[in-house]
Amino acid sequence: MLDPQIISILLGLFVGFVLALTGAGGTILAVPLLAFSLHLSIATAAPIGLLAVALAAGIGAFQGIRAGIVRYKAAALMASCGIIFSPVGVWLAHRMPNAALSVIFSVVLIFVSWRMWQQSAQLENIDNAKLAPACAVNPATSKLFWTARCTQWLIVTGSFAGFISGLLGVGGGFVIVPTLKKFSNLALQSIVATSLAVVALVSTVSVAAYLYHQQLHWHIALPFTLATIAGMLAGRIFSGKISSQTVQRGFSLLAGFIALAVLFKVVFSAP
Repeated sequence: MLDPQIISILLGLFVGFVLALTGAGGTILAVPLLAFSLHLSIATAAPIGLLAVALAAGIGAFQGIRAGIVRYKAAALMASCGIIFSPVGVWLAHRMPNAALSVIFSVVLIFVSWRMWQQSAQLENIDNAKLAPACAVNPATSKLFWTARCTQWLIVTGSFAGFISGLLGVGGGFVIVPTLKKFSNLALQSIVATSLAVVALVSTVSVAAYLYHQQLHWHIALPFTLATIAGMLAGRIFSGKISSQTVQRGFSLLAGFIALAVLFKVVFSAP
């Protein structure tokens, strides 16, 4: 059997590579892969995945800030709400049986898989005639119109992303990006950069909340995190060279397979 540190390095390289191709949502695979491969509970694997998520998202957010495409106010509002609800998710994760957390994670993965496949089928039929989005950009000032509906959606999105981050150890980008796509007319690059800023902040708080409840397995976390960053940097060589539809469908199938594997393990390990 391979040494756990070697396994964590291999998993980190893979997650980082997927992250480079798919964006922040790719980190949702980190926790189930760690739990499945190293026989960890979801609550034990969560802070390890979150540490990698926080650093990887932080790098992406920094690049977005340098490019001037991060929506600071929207990111600050969502992150503030997420920071409030993230410890609630962590608290609940430590009070739920691992089997229940695994089932919830599988359901989330299946949903993400379905949404990604659905989006890949719609790539050629993008509707650019979106009328009056809740969070519209003022063309004169290039700033968001802060309507009540826009504020409500940002609060709800940030709160849910923070809660799910704490509960399952995921970044929450798979919640933030689709919501901003649906309720704003921001450019995709700005949406992703803003999401990464929120994910970096919320994931950092989630890691701190987990450290309050338990010890982090640093012998796994450090090599996994460093390997994730290395895999992300290496994966950027291929980013853009593979069609978006191919990437989305490949990720969809991979996420669906992992979800079924986790469910299979839960069912057949039950007493």
